[in-house]
Amino acid sequence: MSINIKEVINKEDYKKFVNFPFVLYKNNKMWVPPIKDDELKALKEETNPSFEFCDTKFWLAIKDNNVVGRIGGIINHQYNEERNENMGRFTRFECIEDINVAESLLKTAENWCKEKGMSGVYGPLGFNNLDIQGMLIEGFDYLPSIASSYHMPYYKEFMDKIGYKKEIDWVEFRLTLGEKAQNKAVRGSELIKKRYGIKVISFNNTDEMKPYINSIFEILNGSFDVLPFVSKLSEKQAKFYADKYLQILNPNFVKIVEMDNKPIGFIVGMPSLSRAMQKAKGNLFPLGIVHILKAQKANGVDTLDQMLTGVLKEYHSTGAAVILQAELQKEMINHKLKYIETTGIFETNDRAIKNWKNYENIQHKRKRCYRKDW
Repeated sequence: MSINIKEVINKEDYKKFVNFPFVLYKNNKMWVPPIKDDELKALKEETNPSFEFCDTKFWLAIKDNNVVGRIGGIINHQYNEERNENMGRFTRFECIEDINVAESLLKTAENWCKEKGMSGVYGPLGFNNLDIQGMLIEGFDYLPSIASSYHMPYYKEFMDKIGYKKEIDWVEFRLTLGEKAQNKAVRGSELIKKRYGIKVISFNNTDEMKPYINSIFEILNGSFDVLPFVSKLSEKQAKFYADKYLQILNPNFVKIVEMDNKPIGFIVGMPSLSRAMQKAKGNLFPLGIVHILKAQKANGVDTLDQMLTGVLKEYHSTGAAVILQAELQKEMINHKLKYIETTGIFETNDRAIKNWKNYENIQHKRKRCYRKDW
């Protein structure tokens, strides 16, 4: 039978869109599912403030009365204006092992972008850099963090055959926290604190963290805005992501550094929730939250997921990032965590890659952003 591409328009369609990966990856031990309610909130205008400056559509591929794929299209007008670009994005692409399904979905997103006056499309990218981005092309035998993604190995072959080219890659590392790395971080941290008078702010509970949420997003906006695909987050977007992550963060693994009573940098890590999310199977209740809260406290977990680090550009030369890394490693030792799973960093970020190579490390995963122009 032919492939029917159906626009997502009603509650049942959105449910099918979110549920499809749970069917596709049902027996895959490396896929880490999202919380379904969080995904639904991200896809709807009434709950996601990114729709204020993004045009968006989502589609399902139907064959033999079954959902066999999905894709979304995004035009981030704010980003295009900031970068003087005219590009669309495809997002949340998934399909069965059938290149005809893949091509039908991608063509649908491309045609929509053309109708909107775009000169090309790239992806997979989300609404912003805190959303889902990148397609896994290496590292299928490793468990991703909840801030990363897993994809089917055949996607890369499909993208190549359909005419997409590499735009840029992200690389991910798994680090072992050995004594040498610990000692080096501590020594460097103490020297920098004394030289610049930098203070560390630590947290014991979520209420202590809340007054600093705005500062964290201000630093994020002031330190990431030069990177590809990054546009500044609005106050509404900041609240959207704060509400999403505050419920699962362990405050012990969030650190802020101040200089002259001004927050200049932050770091966010968390004990790996990947196995807990697999046990939750996309639902917080009735038992999903139990698994997540257990992992949040590092019970039965040996790995830290390093989520985000940001230092205002004008303070990069102080070495504030060294202090943040040292403080996070102290918490790892306190909670008996041995490994660090990094999130994706651009392959062009030589400074960060050089830093990770100070550890016993493996560069085990690679994600790609593809591009097609017309």
